[in-house]
Amino acid sequence: MFPSFADLMHRQSRRAFLGGTGGALGLTALGSLLADESPPIPDLSKIAPRAKRVIFLFQSGAPSQIELFDHKPGLEKRKGENLPESIRQGQRLTNMTAGQDSFPVVPSMYKFAQHGDSGATISELLPHLSGVADDLCFIKSMHTEAINHDPAVTFLTTGAQLAGRPSLGSWLSYGLGSENKDLPAFVVMLSRGTGRPNDQPLYDRLWGSGFLPSRHQGVKLRSGGDPVLYLSNPAGIDATLRRDMLDDQAALNRIQHESAGDPEIETRIAQYELAFRMQTSVPELADVSQETEQTFDLYGPNSRKPGTFAANCLLARRLAERGVRFIQLFHMGWDQHTNLPTQIPQQARDIDQPCAALIKDLKQRGLLDDTLIVWSGEFGRTVYCQGNLTATNYGRDHHPRCFTMWMAGGGIRGGVTHGETDDYSYNIVRDPVHVHDLNATILHCLGVDHHQLTYKFQGRHYRLTDVHGEIIRPVLA
Repeated sequence: MFPSFADLMHRQSRRAFLGGTGGALGLTALGSLLADESPPIPDLSKIAPRAKRVIFLFQSGAPSQIELFDHKPGLEKRKGENLPESIRQGQRLTNMTAGQDSFPVVPSMYKFAQHGDSGATISELLPHLSGVADDLCFIKSMHTEAINHDPAVTFLTTGAQLAGRPSLGSWLSYGLGSENKDLPAFVVMLSRGTGRPNDQPLYDRLWGSGFLPSRHQGVKLRSGGDPVLYLSNPAGIDATLRRDMLDDQAALNRIQHESAGDPEIETRIAQYELAFRMQTSVPELADVSQETEQTFDLYGPNSRKPGTFAANCLLARRLAERGVRFIQLFHMGWDQHTNLPTQIPQQARDIDQPCAALIKDLKQRGLLDDTLIVWSGEFGRTVYCQGNLTATNYGRDHHPRCFTMWMAGGGIRGGVTHGETDDYSYNIVRDPVHVHDLNATILHCLGVDHHQLTYKFQGRHYRLTDVHGEIIRPVLA
C-alpha cells in the first residue's frame, strides 16, 4: 500500500529527523521543541558541546586582510611592481580589474605591532581589539569559491552559492532549538558602515530557512519603531482579545493539519504563539535603559545610537544572556575598490571597540566560555591595486583565494594563529581552511556532528556542509 500524501509530508518534518537520521542530536532537539509538553530529554550527543550559542559578526563587503591582520612588511620593497605571474598563476579576475594593463603591488599604509602574550600581529586600525589579542584565534588561511559578493555571502551563510538553502542559524534552530521559549532561536541585526554607507544591500534570504520549516528562519530586529514588524497589537485589540483570537485560530489550524498533514501548519501555530510571547519579551530585551554607564562606556559612544554596530553588539550580549541560540550581526560597507585609505579607517572604527567590548562583557559575566564569537567577511582583497595607484590613494579588488577571520570563546583556543599566506597575501602556503571547514567546526563546538545534521528534501539528505567539511582541530580548546 502506498503512503498517503500526509504520511509523506510527515516524514519530511522535523520530527522525522528527530526519530531518524538525527539520532541522539535529534533527541536533544526534541526536548527543546516539546518543552511545554514533556520533561527535557537528556543530552545524548556523542560530542560534548563547549558552546551553547553563537554570535556571528559578519563584515559584509569583504574587509582587507592586508590592512587589518595579514601583515606583509616585504611588500614595501615591491610597491608599484607588477604582481608576478608566478604568484597570480593565471587565477581568475573580476570584471572590474580584468581589463587592467598592469597589477601594481600596493603595501598597506598602516602600521602593525604584536600584542599580548601570543604576539598576534594586528593593525593600528584596531587598538581596542589588540587589547584582547590573547582571547582571539586568527585563521589567516580562509578561502572560498565565489568571487563576487552575492554568491560569496550566500555561500558563507548557507554553504551554497545559489539561493534557497537554509542559513547556518536556521540549521542550528532546527537541530538544537532555543533555550528561551519567549524569543526566537535565530536573531539578525543590520548596521551600515560609516566608511561606505551606501554599499551593496543584503537580502532577507540570507537568514532564511530555505527548505526547512519556516519557523527556523532568522527574525530581524529593527532599530526603529517596533523592534519586530507587527509586534504591537492593532488599535482596539488588547492582550485578552488577541489571546482569544489565537486560541480560535490554533483550533482551526489543528483541524487543517489533521486533514492535510502539512508541517508548515504546525509552524504557523508555533509562530503565532511565539509572536504573542515576544510582545512582552522583545520590548524588555530592546530596553537598554537599565544598562550602566560603565557598560555604555565599554561599548563606545555609538552604543546609545540604535542601529549602529556598537548598539547591536550590546543587544547581542543581552540576547546571549537570554539563551538565543544564534545571533548574527551584519555590518555593511567593507567593499573598498577605491578610496581605501579614506574608507577603511572609518569601518575599523565602527567595529573595533564594540568587538573588544563584547568579548570583555561576556567574559566578566561568565558567558564567554559557552558563547562562540565568529568575525568574518565573505572573501579577502587583492594585493594589487584596482585603478590608479597614487602616493595617498589605492583600492583593492575581490580575492577569494585567501582571507583572515577570527573566533573567540566557546570551544576555541585563544591566542592562536592558524594558517599562513605567501609574501603577497595572495596564495595559501600552510593549513588552508575552506568555508565548509569553518561551518563544520562551528557545529562541532556546539556538540553537533556536521555529518548527522541533515534534512531530506526532494529525495536527498542535505546538510550545511554538503558532502565536504573537516573540523579545524588545531584551533579547538
